Amino acid sequence: MSTAGRMEPIRSVNLRTDRPQSARMYDFLLGGKTNFPADRATAEQALSAYPGLRTITRANRAFMRSAVNYLAAQGIRQYLDIGTGIPTSPNVHELAQRALPDARIVYVDNDPIVLAHARALLSNTTPEGRVDYIEASLLTPRQILEHPCLTGENAALDFDQPVALQLISVLHFVADSDDPYALVRELLEPLAPGSFLVLSHATADSDPTAVNRGADTYRSSGVDFQPRSRAEVARFADGLVPVAPGVATPTEWWPAVGGPEPLPGADDPAVNDAYLLLARKP
Repeated sequence: MSTAGRMEPIRSVNLRTDRPQSARMYDFLLGGKTNFPADRATAEQALSAYPGLRTITRANRAFMRSAVNYLAAQGIRQYLDIGTGIPTSPNVHELAQRALPDARIVYVDNDPIVLAHARALLSNTTPEGRVDYIEASLLTPRQILEHPCLTGENAALDFDQPVALQLISVLHFVADSDDPYALVRELLEPLAPGSFLVLSHATADSDPTAVNRGADTYRSSGVDFQPRSRAEVARFADGLVPVAPGVATPTEWWPAVGGPEPLPGADDPAVNDAYLLLARKP
């Protein structure tokens, strides 16, 4: 689907509102309204186990804004955002097209409620730009890369030019058994030199007891959650050139790259229960 072409009808989907879903829980933690009792109940349980969850969620969202602003300043005009989640303004396309009106963004998600809100995602902000949406999972990178939206003469993105691959707060929902490192390598492989990997990832390095209690709440509700160490997160950038300060906590990131927006929750130690990474493909 694309604002550059005709709008495809959104198919009828089962929203499965009786069970929690990570994107809707994320929306609730950000103060959104696109969530249901099962999402709120599980998120509240996670907050009881790990009170810092809302702080790190908001810091993570601020990192997305910081990273897009940084990339746009480097002239990056193409974004592949996987694990998009519920639309929350400003989203990637709004930020990128504000700086570069011809920016192109492809959102990828397989959550049925995100599909139901696809028209909100596909609101181009400039006549020169383009916004598309792919229904697919991070676990099936070939399905993403071979989607008609990314192939052929009318492809939304040109893989001969740099692309920002954005994996914001999504890889910690991928179990080790699904080999997240291989998934990231496969997605990076066709991208041109000068492309970027952008990711944020939960960690239990600073407060293992609290973070793992929160992670257990997710798992007990059927949502995979795998915090990873700084060294484990750094492996995602193997073969890439990290932007300083490299794999960093939010309080390490903000003085170096953060931009004009202050770090939300900077006075809460839980703000550092995530690692941020921006790395360039040589």
